[in-house]
Amino acid sequence: MLPSLLELTLENCQLENIYPFLQYANFTSLQVLNLAGNDFVSELPSWLFNLSCDISHIDLSQNRINSQLPERFPNFRSIQTLFLSDNYLKGPIPNWLGQLEELKELDLSHNSFSGPIPEGLGNLSSLINLILESNELNGNLPDNLGHLFNLETLAVSKNSLTGIVSERNLRSLTNLKSFSLGSPALVYDFDPEWVPPFQLVSISLGYVRDKLPAWLFTQSSLTDLKILDSTASFEPLDKFWNFATQLEYFVLVNNTINGDISNVLLSSKLVWLDSNNLRGGMPRISPEVRVLRIYNNSLSGSISPLLCDNMKNKSNLVYLGMGYNHFSGELTDCWNNWKSLVLIDFGYNNLTGNIPHSMGSLSNLRFVYLESNKLFGEVPFSLKNCQNLWILDIGDNNLSGVIPSWWGQSVRGLKLRSNQFSGNIPTQLCQLGSLMVMDFASNRLSGPIPNCLHNFTAMLFSNASTYKVGFTVQSPDFSVSIACGIRMFIKGKELNRVYLMNDIDLSNNNLSGSVPLEIYMLTGLQSLNLSHNQLMGTIPQEIGNLKQLEAIDLSRNQFSGEIPVSLSALHYLSVLNLSFNNLMGKIPSGTQLGSTDLSYIGNSDLCGPPLTKICPQDEKSHNITKPVREEDDDDDKSEVYSWFYMGMGIGFAVGFWGVFGTILFNRRCRHVYFRFLHRMYDFVIRKMTSIY
Repeated sequence: MLPSLLELTLENCQLENIYPFLQYANFTSLQVLNLAGNDFVSELPSWLFNLSCDISHIDLSQNRINSQLPERFPNFRSIQTLFLSDNYLKGPIPNWLGQLEELKELDLSHNSFSGPIPEGLGNLSSLINLILESNELNGNLPDNLGHLFNLETLAVSKNSLTGIVSERNLRSLTNLKSFSLGSPALVYDFDPEWVPPFQLVSISLGYVRDKLPAWLFTQSSLTDLKILDSTASFEPLDKFWNFATQLEYFVLVNNTINGDISNVLLSSKLVWLDSNNLRGGMPRISPEVRVLRIYNNSLSGSISPLLCDNMKNKSNLVYLGMGYNHFSGELTDCWNNWKSLVLIDFGYNNLTGNIPHSMGSLSNLRFVYLESNKLFGEVPFSLKNCQNLWILDIGDNNLSGVIPSWWGQSVRGLKLRSNQFSGNIPTQLCQLGSLMVMDFASNRLSGPIPNCLHNFTAMLFSNASTYKVGFTVQSPDFSVSIACGIRMFIKGKELNRVYLMNDIDLSNNNLSGSVPLEIYMLTGLQSLNLSHNQLMGTIPQEIGNLKQLEAIDLSRNQFSGEIPVSLSALHYLSVLNLSFNNLMGKIPSGTQLGSTDLSYIGNSDLCGPPLTKICPQDEKSHNITKPVREEDDDDDKSEVYSWFYMGMGIGFAVGFWGVFGTILFNRRCRHVYFRFLHRMYDFVIRKMTSIY
């Protein structure tokens, strides 16, 4: 079967299994096998390594394969590329990889391989790309990797390598273009006078101590620089910032670099400077910057110098992220010339004032994060023009007025919690079929919950594996994918913004009336919080339709009636709070429902485990069975006594007739017996006479 097939490509086909019957196929001519980007949840079948002597390309990357590579040498004499990245492969990297003489590209990254890097890999003289990053490899970096003269990419970062790395490991790699290294126990020990024989295009260094390698500044062709998790000195800072102007991708994350950057010119297309010790005001940026993100630093002052000064020729900026800093002043109204912006993030600062009307001119805007500031006033009507808006997070401010009803159909997440919004929840929100997160908690909302929430069609589907959102910043010479999300409060914990879940949170308001049955039609709902309101009515059996529910909080309301048995069928449910209501009856049994009594306190008419209060029907049963047990005990005792007295009577009769019968019917015994009595009589008379 298929003896002439040269190429089999089933990439991104959502396959769930590497079909076993393929081992019987005749793939003797196969040269290319590409099964990347599927959903294989299985072990790697052994027959896969015996397909054809002529196979030159295998790509099984981006699956969920969870086995080890075979120990024996496969039939891969002609293989040139082997891509197994982004799986769950484990165990040691087999030594036979060092015998694949034709191998040019080997990518085992983002797996769980352990043990040392095999020395045999240093024998692969044809190797161009060696990518082993993001595994659990240990030991030293083999010296003979430095003999791979054709090597252009060496990526071994994010492992547990030890030992010393110096120019000895790199001095013969004349063609090296991309280098990635970084493990907590690795020590960099480069000669400060060493000049490498290569010119890198990309470098990523992690866990650098003391000083940055001096040879780094000799790399005039470098366009991509990442320095991560390092305590190294970046002095002199002027030299470093000037060197950074040649970069297109500039990433500094979790380092100890400090200093005022208000006069620094940033010109890279991507600038990502998270979790450092940078301070001062907003930096200057060139028109080439597309992504600017400086999270979790100590920047302060006004944001106006960036937004309002010299605004011309700065419309290329797509991503502006300045969250977790100390910016103050107003969120300035200078947004008109930033038409390319897709994401704005000034969350967790000290900004005040109104949300500016000019934000409504940003027709490409999809993600707005302004949470945890001191903003006040109403949400501007101009945001209605942002019809592409996906996520709006303005929680934890002092915003007021009614909740707007004019949102665009693209909205997936609305987080308005912890403000001063009042009035009813507008029924127009029910038209937002894409909405997945509705968080209006801790406001002053009143009135009923709309009975049209079943129109949230996105909440009809399960997102148990989470729904990722984001966008790609792309141009002819530049491309980067950025994941987005929303910070949510689920199961009493704050989850980071990396995904969306189906979540409705209306807690801590003044909502009244009963919960509409339509809300129980949202079968993909994962979290429901209606606590601390004035809601009433019963909890219907239809709540059992919410099969994906992981957390539900209905506490501090006026719900009455019994807890529906259908709750016990919610297998994903891990957080349940029905406390302080007017519920009654027996708590249904179920592992999800009986974990703690705190879920039920404040309901005086509830009974049964985990509460200590015994239900009336159980108490009645207990009382009925108890007297029966006592009566049975009395009957048992009476029977024992009857047999005891009966035994005494029989024993007396047997003893009496045993003695009297012998005297009565045996003459000799009778004479002996009466002679004994006569002697006893004489003995007693003599004793009595001697006493008196």
